[in-house]
Amino acid sequence: MVLLAGCGSDDAVRDSSAVPVPTDARCFSGNISGAGSSAQENAMQTWVAGYQTACEDTQVFYDSIGSGGGRSQFIDGAVSFAGSDTPLDPEENAEAAPRCEGSDAVNIPAYVVPIAVVFHLPGVDSLNLTPQTIARIFNQEITHWNDPAIAESNPDTDLPDMRIAPVSRSDDSGTTENFSAYLKEAAGESWPHDVNDKWPLPPVEAAQGNSGVAEAVENGRGTIGYVENSHVGSMSTVNVGVGEEFVGISPEAAARIVSDSPKREGGNKHDHALELDYGTTSAGTYPIVLVSYEIACLDYSDADQARRLTSFLSYVISDEGQAAASQEAGSAPLPDDIQSDLQSTLEAISGS
Repeated sequence: MVLLAGCGSDDAVRDSSAVPVPTDARCFSGNISGAGSSAQENAMQTWVAGYQTACEDTQVFYDSIGSGGGRSQFIDGAVSFAGSDTPLDPEENAEAAPRCEGSDAVNIPAYVVPIAVVFHLPGVDSLNLTPQTIARIFNQEITHWNDPAIAESNPDTDLPDMRIAPVSRSDDSGTTENFSAYLKEAAGESWPHDVNDKWPLPPVEAAQGNSGVAEAVENGRGTIGYVENSHVGSMSTVNVGVGEEFVGISPEAAARIVSDSPKREGGNKHDHALELDYGTTSAGTYPIVLVSYEIACLDYSDADQARRLTSFLSYVISDEGQAAASQEAGSAPLPDDIQSDLQSTLEAISGS
């Protein structure tokens, strides 16, 4: 899907009157193009509407073709920036050097959204599950809702003797990759599969996209699945075991994992790819998150392109931009210290 802002399409642009807009944007006329993550789609649509309310002479185009496609188009020089649910790796960075005028590309975390474990179980509105139990359910080892491992964490809940129907993604997915990374790190031997954007097991039930998984869980009985927070709607969500407590899903709890996670080793000083600490035991932290990045060059061949992109991305990571995304998609606003570091990186972007 191509998102066009400022082009007068009611289908492509939401009501910008409700979107927090930048008050100090340095506007430049012209176009900005990006492609990639569909997880960012709602947030990007909102960012574009807010930015163009302030900068009427700039058009921002974003094609939500998926993270891999966005990275490929960025490397090929077809777009100014990519949206990706996984950061550009060192090999891809080297491939991007020619289109970046020999400079490095940088990964800018912009969209932090919790991944919810959602379920539909008649008579049960809330569940506590440890990482190991979640892993064993999705690994099809725990097959009934009244299994002792579930009952142990929910002593006051009347669990039915009903078969569990895990719902996974049928398509390659950044949500799957992040969810499986959480299971691998937090559940240990209970999740014996490698981290991948493809679901590693023959599915009990599978669906296309976050919306497909949400629909399958909501319309089923005894179903459980994983979706980005913006797709939860009225469904019940799991409280996830962290240390000695169970933590419910919220943007604030998800934001804590970003503050606690170090930068990936080996990157340049302006790169902000994170090593997420999915196995955290920090109190009040919701550990299942997807961090989606904007990928940009430190040097562009066109100085005007660099200025337009820097202006737009400055709004994306600003208080107003993060508030807009949070209102629209339930994402976690970036912590203040990370916003400051990201702004320093944007100020380092230049054009030849």
